[in-house]
Amino acid sequence: MRLVHNIFEPKASRVIRCLLVNVGREWTIRQIAKEADTSVGYTHAVLATLIEMKYIERNKRHKLVLLNPSTLLRRWAAFHQYDHNNQFLDYYTFEQEIDAFLTEIKEKLKNEKYALTSLAGAWLVSPYVRPINIHLYIENRKKAKNLSQHLNIKPTAGTGNIRMVIPYDKGVFYGSKLIQGLKVVSNIQLFVDLFNYPARGEEAAQQLYTIIEKKWSKILTGAPHV
Repeated sequence: MRLVHNIFEPKASRVIRCLLVNVGREWTIRQIAKEADTSVGYTHAVLATLIEMKYIERNKRHKLVLLNPSTLLRRWAAFHQYDHNNQFLDYYTFEQEIDAFLTEIKEKLKNEKYALTSLAGAWLVSPYVRPINIHLYIENRKKAKNLSQHLNIKPTAGTGNIRMVIPYDKGVFYGSKLIQGLKVVSNIQLFVDLFNYPARGEEAAQQLYTIIEKKWSKILTGAPHV
């Protein structure tokens, strides 16, 4: 039986993310492969590994279901190194008010593909730790140049207050949502990115986790959820 060496490697994380974003859902291997945009053979290997590790099982209907999502999410978050796994392109804006610049993003990038993450994303989901900069995932360097022109921001050699993030894998965009007209990564991706992030990242992650856990509890007990 084919297994994967690391369930948190970039392509495998697509499968993990898919399961965690959709806690409570029953799956076939082909459904997960389609949703995660991974080959059926590779998806089978990831799922076989997760079964061996007791993270998923087959139910009475022979469908795959996730067990104990909290443990899986926290293990992934502990493994993931946001600052090291991604590439960062730094820009500077003279606009000092975070909320004002977020409004600019909402107005100027509404037809563009991006997703806010880190403390700026957490601020929109649960305003607990106020960010001092803005991080947004973009597809590639060419897209970064295009978006920087829309936003009228300039590249900087140092750490900028606007950081465009080229992700370690395109799966980071899965489950992204609109909040106040802004595109934000899924709460799962946000938690993983924040967990090892300095400057109160773990604190924001724990605040976010209470929201994730509450939603999961409602789903797994069959209660209505929003």
